[in-house]
Amino acid sequence: MNKIILIGNLTKDPECGATAGGVNFTRFNIAVNRPFTNSAGERVADYFDIVVWRGLAERCAKYLFKGSKVGVHGSVQRRQYEDRDGIKRTSFDVVADEIEFLTPKPANSKSSDAEPSPPDGGISDLEPVNNDDLPF
Repeated sequence: MNKIILIGNLTKDPECGATAGGVNFTRFNIAVNRPFTNSAGERVADYFDIVVWRGLAERCAKYLFKGSKVGVHGSVQRRQYEDRDGIKRTSFDVVADEIEFLTPKPANSKSSDAEPSPPDGGISDLEPVNNDDLPF
């Protein structure tokens, strides 16, 4: 079983791209605080590279920024590549299946672009119900 769940903050703005076949992806890095401090009293964090694909990648690119708090659910994937000097390297990425946007919308924000809308519409899409039409 290969599952990982993380909550952390983006260390920089997301980077977007597309494969040669036109599939969108977004990469970003999050810092996840450990539940303790080191001997010097400093907070210790672990850093994870996250990759997101397709529609979720587009939403992440649009709504996330440096400092955003996110919840990530996905799996760990090992990637091997050759660097510029021809040295073989290995890295581990978290391939996200789900991203939860945890940074609250700023109170002074008037733009609807500051926060993603729910995928199946929002409360503003609901129509009022006439109580006389209800069967009970």
